[in-house]
Amino acid sequence: MKQAMKNIGEVEIPKDIIEDVQKKVKNIPSLKEKIELSLNRNTTEVLGIILIGAISLGASDIHIEPEESNVKFRARIDGMLQDILEMDIEKYRGLLSRIKLLSKLKLNVSDRPQDGRFSIIIGRENIEIRTSILPAENGESIVLRILNPKSLISLEALGLRKDLLEIFNKEIEKPNGMIIVTGPTGSGKTTTLYAFLKKINKPDVKIITLEDPIEYHLDGISQTQVDAKKGYGFASGLRSIMRQDPDAILVGEIRDLETAKTALQAALTGHLVFTTLHTNDAAGTIARLQALGEKAINISPAINMAIAQRLVRKVCKECSKLEKATPEEIKIIKKEVTDVPQNLKIAKTKGCDQCNETGYKGRISIFEALLVDEEIENFILTAPSIVALRNLAIKKGMTTVRQDGFMKVIEGITTIEEVERVTAE
Repeated sequence: MKQAMKNIGEVEIPKDIIEDVQKKVKNIPSLKEKIELSLNRNTTEVLGIILIGAISLGASDIHIEPEESNVKFRARIDGMLQDILEMDIEKYRGLLSRIKLLSKLKLNVSDRPQDGRFSIIIGRENIEIRTSILPAENGESIVLRILNPKSLISLEALGLRKDLLEIFNKEIEKPNGMIIVTGPTGSGKTTTLYAFLKKINKPDVKIITLEDPIEYHLDGISQTQVDAKKGYGFASGLRSIMRQDPDAILVGEIRDLETAKTALQAALTGHLVFTTLHTNDAAGTIARLQALGEKAINISPAINMAIAQRLVRKVCKECSKLEKATPEEIKIIKKEVTDVPQNLKIAKTKGCDQCNETGYKGRISIFEALLVDEEIENFILTAPSIVALRNLAIKKGMTTVRQDGFMKVIEGITTIEEVERVTAE
């Protein structure tokens, strides 16, 4: 089988390889078997099978890690790293060279980190792969992040409660103000932000993004990427964007005071600004902006809503079943949710071939949203503690991330153990 290559950095996977892998790879053991059977083929085909197999299983990342006597291959599926197989050093070296070539990295450099990207064409789809290579004790560790356009879903598909969906729809239709999404790496922030953009993307709305880097390409939206070497950072890029007269702006992340000031000013002068910030919860966004050096008087009138989110794994539909909750389980749930049905049944997982024996398949977001109304705005001006602001938001009806998670336990979508794992402080 010959692999067609349009140019360095972009490869088209042959149709017969795609169809064969998609037909045979249904779980980790079948992916392991498929890769092992391919190891005597040329490196290009092996890499193609690894990529198609990982994509078929919904993996977000591929990890190829050299150890003392062999190389470990793992994939992150539903947020959890899973062992796939071990391969010999010689095959790894071939894969490393091929990946570096595709990613336009230096083949003769092995003593410092390198980052790059390439894309694969599967039928009519173009899937970008972001490459990170890091020198380690036994060789260069490779991580390939899969940016699958299928990850981009509509706002309605995020798994929002009905009341929260209504709030989100109302807030993103406002002509100005800032919406901040917070959460750790891999919590689904980009998916949520892109869902917002897709919802407001209309012919009469000009949207410009400033990202680091551009993760997914959206039709009808002007997307730009920061470039520190050229002096195009978040703050300077945002000032340039403002001169383009946009209606809505996406700023990938607020990292410093200058970016914070510029983004808040944009929100106050007739622009709808979407951005992210590193905090543990929605209430923490205010304290984080103040920690960067911004004043409360500039923050409170600019922010419309602060959102915190996490991703929890959904129970596998094939092997999970509903069982009556024990008194101890009901006690745990009642700590967060007061309205617990009598004779509650919750999902219990077992594990099967379809879910790689984990009991879970797929993920769903859990959210909390702090709406900045007049009372909250005035309270922010008093420089409250995070706890005080959070308590006021809860008093005014905010459902916390943890509460949202336990509501999904009641609905049979996930488990107590999963919510505890993701939301434990």
